[in-house]
This record gives sequence, structure tokens and C-alpha cells, in this order.
Amino acid sequence: MTIYDLKPAFQNLLRPCCRSLAGAGITANQVTLAALLLSLAVGGFFALFPTSRWAALSIPAWLFLRMALNAIDGMLAREHHMQSRLGGVLNELGDVVSDTAIYLPFALVPGISPVIVVAVVILSIITEMAGVVAIQIGASRRYDGPMGKSDRAFAFGLLALLLGCGLQPGWWANTGLSIVAMLAALTVINRVSGALKELACVNDEANRSE
Repeated sequence: MTIYDLKPAFQNLLRPCCRSLAGAGITANQVTLAALLLSLAVGGFFALFPTSRWAALSIPAWLFLRMALNAIDGMLAREHHMQSRLGGVLNELGDVVSDTAIYLPFALVPGISPVIVVAVVILSIITEMAGVVAIQIGASRRYDGPMGKSDRAFAFGLLALLLGCGLQPGWWANTGLSIVAMLAALTVINRVSGALKELACVNDEANRSE
């Protein structure tokens, strides 16, 4: 169970906005690229001012908006016939690059361990790779938890919100990020094992039908 499971309800709220964008001629790829460029800008702003409370508060605000844009680009692609191979590539790479741009600057915040932040970012990249590699071996794109994209956004958004509210970073932040790292490692295992189990079930059904 992850925050990703709430996506259908979130999409229903955004569907009117999605229709308006489609009617205005906005494409799914344009939304994906806009989310990527804005993520780079927000991450760069935080990297330049890692001790600024306003810079920290920009992170949760942007993460929520980015979540909305990610849902919208998917709906534009599926529901308004804008799916393309380029869109699939932009979607996967854009998420990884955006996450890296937003999360790495936390390593510059005094009191937060840069080693732990880098570890979380690396594990996040491996997590998404594990989900995509499942397609390569014949399974579906895996979104298993417990620390998927939306869950990482919630964790870092909460951390940034607390920093923005004036809470001084220290053991609590490093402990929380260490837990995120461990859950991310577990997510990699779950996605790989989930893909292998899916293929095993498909093979079993094929054998029964023969």
C-alpha cells in the first residue's frame, strides 16, 4: 500500500483541468517537460539557499503541484490520444531527473547528513529502474511500495515543511532519511520479486491451458 494507490481519486479531481488543457492544445509532452524544467528551477533555488526557510517551503508546494502535473500528463496521453514513444521516455527520465534535482540539495542543509541524502537519491533511482526493468523481462511496469515516487515526495515534502517552519535539522532528520533509505531498498526488492512472481503466474496459467 502506497500513496500511489490514491492516484485514481486524485485524477478524478484533476480531470476538468485536463480537459481544459487538451482543449487549449496543450500536449502531454509539453506538461512533462514543464514539470521537469520547473523541478530543476526549484531544486536549483533550494541549492543556492539551503538555509532559507522560504526556499524550503517552496519544496512541498512544488511537489504537490508536480504531482498534479504528473497525473495530468498521464491523463492527456491516455484519455486524449497523445501517447507516444517519446512521451514514455520523457515520463520515466523526467521523474528521475526531477527527483534528483529536488532531493540532492537537502545534502547542503547544515545538520543533515549528505551521505544519507545521496544514498536515498541513489536508491530512488534504482527503485525506478527496477520498476522499468520489469517491462524488459516481460512483466508490467512495477509500482510496488513501500517507498515509491509519491511516498518519497511526501517524505521530502514533510521534511522541507518542517525546515521551513523553523525546526532545526538534526538527528530527527537524519533518522527519518535513514528510514526512507531502508524502505527504498525494500521497495527495490519488492519490485524485482513482484515482477518475477508475475511472470511465474503467467507461465503457470499458460501451462495449465496447454
